[in-house]
Amino acid sequence: MILFVNACVRSVSRTNKLAKCLLEGTNEAYEEIHLEDIDFPTVDEEFLLRRDRLISEGRFDDPSFELARQFARADEIMIAAPFWDLSFPASLKQFFEQINVIGITFRYSPQGIPEGLCKARRLTYITTAGGDFFPEEFGFGYVKALSRNFYGIQDVRLLKAVGLDVDGADVEKILRTAIDGYIQ
Repeated sequence: MILFVNACVRSVSRTNKLAKCLLEGTNEAYEEIHLEDIDFPTVDEEFLLRRDRLISEGRFDDPSFELARQFARADEIMIAAPFWDLSFPASLKQFFEQINVIGITFRYSPQGIPEGLCKARRLTYITTAGGDFFPEEFGFGYVKALSRNFYGIQDVRLLKAVGLDVDGADVEKILRTAIDGYIQ
């Protein structure tokens, strides 16, 4: 099962269009989490104390851990997030704050090194940008570091289409070229 984490907020999102094209090409079933529809709790001291208590009691079946369990059991993960302000929408950061759960998505070795507990064989990060300035180390780099170093997902890929708002840009051609280049 593919878990599709959708951080797109525009009704006509080019990032979402690119993601749906890739999903349709897989012919695999997928489950979508649309982050805009989630009312994320504030990660404050009260939240952390409750989460730490549940973890120490081994109560991983608590409803507050559903997103983490869903992420950990996925066979493959696709994340669609537009490139905003050198990163991605805040809802994606909130999502990561919810799924980083010791005992579900990762654990610490006796030496204090994170070890991944996720089943996914691959994570694909899908994004678009209006301009051509796209430093990969920001949004994608963050996701790649989490995936490899905490979740144990080593095959982390990037599908991007940039320059979509440049004067005279052929948006459909740019999107098509991105997807074709990724599939090859």
